Amino acid sequence: MTWKDNLPAVRGKLLRDEALAPFTWFRVGGPADVVFLPEDEADLADFLKALDPAVPIIPIGVGSNLLVRDGGVEGVVIRLGRGFNAVEPLEGNRIRAGSAVPDAILARKAAEAGIAGLEFYAGIPGTVGGAVIMNAGCYGSETVNVLISARVMDRSGQVRELPLKELRYTYRHSALQDGEPVVVLGAAFEGLPDDPAVIKARMAEITARRETTQPIREKTGGSTFKNPPGHSSWKLVDEAGWRGKLFGGAKFSELHSNFMINTGEATAADLEGLGDAVRADVKAKTGVELNWEIKRIGRPA
Repeated sequence: MTWKDNLPAVRGKLLRDEALAPFTWFRVGGPADVVFLPEDEADLADFLKALDPAVPIIPIGVGSNLLVRDGGVEGVVIRLGRGFNAVEPLEGNRIRAGSAVPDAILARKAAEAGIAGLEFYAGIPGTVGGAVIMNAGCYGSETVNVLISARVMDRSGQVRELPLKELRYTYRHSALQDGEPVVVLGAAFEGLPDDPAVIKARMAEITARRETTQPIREKTGGSTFKNPPGHSSWKLVDEAGWRGKLFGGAKFSELHSNFMINTGEATAADLEGLGDAVRADVKAKTGVELNWEIKRIGRPA
């Protein structure tokens, strides 16, 4: 008998040896030891309090910026769903959203409430939880500019409300990425007042721009690399000759050369191998270090 045979009782779902490929946009990767889909916050707290503290936990969102290795993931992967997708306008120009709310839905709900400044979320293919953790942003704006506080649950099931300053945001990074993992439950944001129609028009421009410049209908993971200081990653990848060049079943998109694509036959090893090959080539040719923006988790095959 193993820890998987002695899991706490839950009201949500516990899936043992569950394939993770369907949970990610790349559609690759091995199984998780366990996937937990909690019914609500109380269900998650009870589970974490009773779970053996030696068992790792790995929270994931919709998998839009995630690469799961072919050998699968040790421990419990936590995927939040309907119990964490409420959106509620607050007083003033504030709005609160659950961790599982898609970023584009947050942008739309803010627009409907006449709250400007969150339009950029219409161009981010993730959820509020991921945006909070990695300071997600695009087109000149990022989470640090609009976030007030984040509500998180730690490994022991305790809930805390963290003000912006405690997140210590930098480019695509927060304090939540350091130390023991926490589960983001939701966050509060603040914008500026504006006409909903005007806000929606700006969102439409962002959506149209994204559709014409990014391979959004491919099996991709969004931006592969962070932009190094003074450089654009897509230019470095392009100038090194990697746009559209196959590496197993993986390649960088002809449309946007910082977007890695599973052409249909790729393994996680192909995708990670391609990224590392490009990083090494760019470093050798330019001296510039490309750092992964895509989160890679799990064991090699």
